[in-house]
Order: sequence, then C-alpha cells, then structure tokens
Amino acid sequence: MRVLIGLMVILLAGLQYKSWFGDVGYSAVEELRSKVAQQHQKTLLLERRNRILTAEVLALKAGRDAVEARARSDLGMIKRGETFYFVPETVSGTVSKTPW
Repeated sequence: MRVLIGLMVILLAGLQYKSWFGDVGYSAVEELRSKVAQQHQKTLLLERRNRILTAEVLALKAGRDAVEARARSDLGMIKRGETFYFVPETVSGTVSKTPW
C-alpha cells in the first residue's frame, strides 16, 4: 500500500512539473502572453504610422499646397521674390550645425 501511495505521489509530482515547467506549461503560456502584448504594441504604432502616411499621400494628391509645404520644409525651397532668412539655433552658447 505504501508503495502504491509513493508511486501516486511521484506520478502527481511529475504531472505537476510538466504542467508548470513543460513546453506547454504555465511559464510557456506567460511568455507567449508577453510576446503577444509586445506585438500588439508594435501593431498599434504601425497602424498610427500608416494613418499618418495615408493622410500625407492624400494631401499630396489633393493639391499644390501640400507639395509646396513639403518642398519648403524638406528641401528648403523658396518662391520667387521671397527673401530667406536663416537663424541658427544655439545650443549652450554654440551655433548648431545644420545638414545643408
């Protein structure tokens, strides 16, 4: 009888070990939940970026104003007859370097 109880305890301990620490156990499930949460955050960021890009594309297709604003900000272009004034930003007393 003692041997039978001992075998049952060992069997129960083995099954518990497998359910907590095995390939499909509690720790594996928690790890997967963590990965799913991280992937969900990445998906939200990518969806936000896609909405912004879609809005930019629609604005560029809609008219010249968006193209002109893009050329002014990205390429530093100015219209004929306009005067461009460049005011460098200072960072702790020194003039910051600009890419152009």
